[in-house]
Amino acid sequence: MLELRLVQGSLLKKVLEAIRELVTDANFDCSGTGFSLQAMDSSHVALVALLLRAEGFEHYRCDRNLSMGMNLNNMAKMLRCAGNDDIITIKADDGSDTVTFMFESPKQDKIADFEMKLMDIDSEHLGIPDSEYQAIVRMPSTEFMRICKDLSSIGDTVVISVTKEGVKFSTSGEIGSANIVCRQNQTIDKPEEATIIEMQEPVSLTFALRYMNSFTKASSLSEQVTISLSSELPVVVEYKIAEMGYIRFYLAPKIEEDEEMKP
Repeated sequence: MLELRLVQGSLLKKVLEAIRELVTDANFDCSGTGFSLQAMDSSHVALVALLLRAEGFEHYRCDRNLSMGMNLNNMAKMLRCAGNDDIITIKADDGSDTVTFMFESPKQDKIADFEMKLMDIDSEHLGIPDSEYQAIVRMPSTEFMRICKDLSSIGDTVVISVTKEGVKFSTSGEIGSANIVCRQNQTIDKPEEATIIEMQEPVSLTFALRYMNSFTKASSLSEQVTISLSSELPVVVEYKIAEMGYIRFYLAPKIEEDEEMKP
């Protein structure tokens, strides 16, 4: 038996909007500690990891580990029927092939329930090791979103370089090139506007902007984004979700063609 009650129903809508462009079908794994998802995009380039801890729900009951395969576009259609202030309850019985979403208005004067068919989805769970990163950048999520959007009008890839001077985002394309540098600034009175750089050593990596722009759809979940970079590892773009968890995107860096051609 599974029953989860989330007072901030709009949170679930935002989570889904953040990932459904990358992932079509995914297993939501429920355990005693929380509600999680791990899935790769169809081209197996990017990985999404989501965690909503049990204590973040108003009511959380999961009698045994349960994996629910859902089509995210269908789930989004269901959630669109909920008002932004509605309380959302998710229910599923052990062995059932459906999941029920219940939406209650805050005044409790309207209750709607929607039942959705579950899917069988084969997915391997990847163990993601905790790694030490050469550079970690924390910056306002809206700023990062704006940078990715602006650069994608000029080029297809972004070079993210971290030095003592700051973090530089560069691109070039047929019409020209662009460089945007964000310097460290620790706005004490408005911590959400701060840009903080922790650097063990300088790092410079190239990524596909198409994916970065897709990741920034999670900006509505958090005022800050954390970007962790290391030359041998995928970048991690993380958005904290209120006090209850996170959404993390992993993307392998692009290898420049001239490097590939070296003997």
